[in-house]
Amino acid sequence: MHKTWFITGASSGFGLIMTEKLLQRGDQVAVTIRKTSDRKAIDLLKEKHQQRLHIFELDLTSSFDEIEKVVKQVFTVLPQIDVLVSNAGYVLLGALEELNETQIQQQISTNLLGPIFLIKAFVPYFRAQRKGHIVQVSSEAGQISYPALTAYHASKWGVEGFCESLARELVMFNIKVTIIEPGRTATLFDDNAVLSETLHPEYQKTTVGNYRRLIAMGKFPNVGNAHKVVDAMISVTEQDQAPIRLTLGSDAFRNIHKALSGRLKALEDQKEQAFSTDIHKHNDI
Repeated sequence: MHKTWFITGASSGFGLIMTEKLLQRGDQVAVTIRKTSDRKAIDLLKEKHQQRLHIFELDLTSSFDEIEKVVKQVFTVLPQIDVLVSNAGYVLLGALEELNETQIQQQISTNLLGPIFLIKAFVPYFRAQRKGHIVQVSSEAGQISYPALTAYHASKWGVEGFCESLARELVMFNIKVTIIEPGRTATLFDDNAVLSETLHPEYQKTTVGNYRRLIAMGKFPNVGNAHKVVDAMISVTEQDQAPIRLTLGSDAFRNIHKALSGRLKALEDQKEQAFSTDIHKHNDI
């Protein structure tokens, strides 16, 4: 059975690959692009697939009212959407002191507030349908941390907490939520990264400077195959019991496993102290 999809950030990367794959198999797809200069690849798909591709312009840093207006337009054209893929996002690189206020606000608006407002606008329609699947593209960065990515990690950890809570709210309406956590994948993601405008000399010999140099030297290779990642994202929407999180890439699996194991060990080491702060003393520490 063919589905109808809504995908943000469809001008490149996962969004573009997914759009093409879905159109090829006969699905209907509504996509958003941020500006008219992003339209070239999408317009080529439009020429080929005509009425099964619907293009809308949307900047996720817009107000909720503006985002809601676009979502209303989408449901006017397509009375039912089966899957929402919140994919748009980018990475901001730099030590916190090196980032200016505008850069931080833009990162949080695009990667966190934008998805929240978008999903908020969709939920009433999915609830009325009594079905829907929200697929939020996050990253291994939503479970681990690196230096020089403070704002990016804030956005990804934030959107993961949001989605996990949201899943509990929507389960009774037959609305699924899945967070996608890819590792480093061969897309234009690195090319679209935004760098801090200044480099603070105090950070050049710290982990921040080392991390920047390793990136420049190509010491963080792309492990993931973008087409395989997209295939897995599509496949998860066909599962009756879709997982809340889907980790993709051997690097993501290893990094997340190490981070979670470390946090669990640290938590277990604090058990006695944690129990000691209760009003009533426990005897089963």
